[in-house]
Amino acid sequence: MAGVRVKKLSKSFGEKLVLDGVDLEIKDKEFCVLVGPSGCGKSTLLRIIAGLEVQSSGDVLIGEDAVNNVAPKDRDIAFVFQSYALYPHLNVFDNIAFSLKVKKVSREQIKEKVEKTAQMLGLSDLLHRKPKELSGGQRQRVALGRAIVREPKVFLMDEPLSNLDAKLRIQMRSEIKKLQQKLNVTCIYVTHDQVEALTMGDRIVVLDGGKIQQIDTPQNIFNNPQNTFVATFMGGMPMNIVEYDSTLVGFRPEDVCLKGSTPTAALSAADLKFEANVDFVESLGSYKIAYFEFKGVKCCAKIPQDADIKGVTKFYVPKAALHFFDPKTKKVLN
Repeated sequence: MAGVRVKKLSKSFGEKLVLDGVDLEIKDKEFCVLVGPSGCGKSTLLRIIAGLEVQSSGDVLIGEDAVNNVAPKDRDIAFVFQSYALYPHLNVFDNIAFSLKVKKVSREQIKEKVEKTAQMLGLSDLLHRKPKELSGGQRQRVALGRAIVREPKVFLMDEPLSNLDAKLRIQMRSEIKKLQQKLNVTCIYVTHDQVEALTMGDRIVVLDGGKIQQIDTPQNIFNNPQNTFVATFMGGMPMNIVEYDSTLVGFRPEDVCLKGSTPTAALSAADLKFEANVDFVESLGSYKIAYFEFKGVKCCAKIPQDADIKGVTKFYVPKAALHFFDPKTKKVLN
């Protein structure tokens, strides 16, 4: 197995700069998630590591070896695509076995490796089927099986779950994470889904505008965003950020409390207290989302399901849950 490093990596398509001097080290056996909005450069970075795109400048190392001039097939990586990229005329067995046949592995070894991989992925009863006879989740498992059977140094995955429905995505992301831990292999995973990134990654790399905005554990990314982009991009609901007393104050919807739900004596003078007119309340089963405007900014709060609010409402946010950012640089104030 091996880690991956990129040094001062840049990529332009014509006059458009897609990656701008990216430095990144992914540790051996780490599950690293690249996340960011469309056009941020995450898929381009993954394809450069795979050798499917050529960087404009900079270096890619897999283990201790520079692979700038190494063909994709010789980089000892496996790429799992969003589209599955299965051969429609081959059955599941032959799709998984394809790379082994190209390498002229013996028939007995191929059978052993494919059957072992199929059992690991719950595909043993489907080996005779063609891709058109499979569900989306089953096709994704076949694509994973084709990668696993090669025993590569590094797995690269480009939004592999985006074509699946919500329930299956949740199931598959836990399966992929467990599989990576079982195989003990380095994995670089691209997604635009913030929740997917937070639940799967050992570390998360947040990209925007071709630059790395923050690299950290999921917990630190969520609790200690280093700038307003990371604060508003990461999480199930974006952080509310308003200008208050000449600085930018951020607070997550989950941290907004209804005034009156806590004894007045327990409130601190440093807590953020405010009134706002609630425009709309959305019920989501076990909780509600209240939408309101504060300091000219549209905000929201996660409130208890049994809360009955409308019109002007008193809120507060505990001091410990507040984040402060510089209005000019948008970076966190320590």
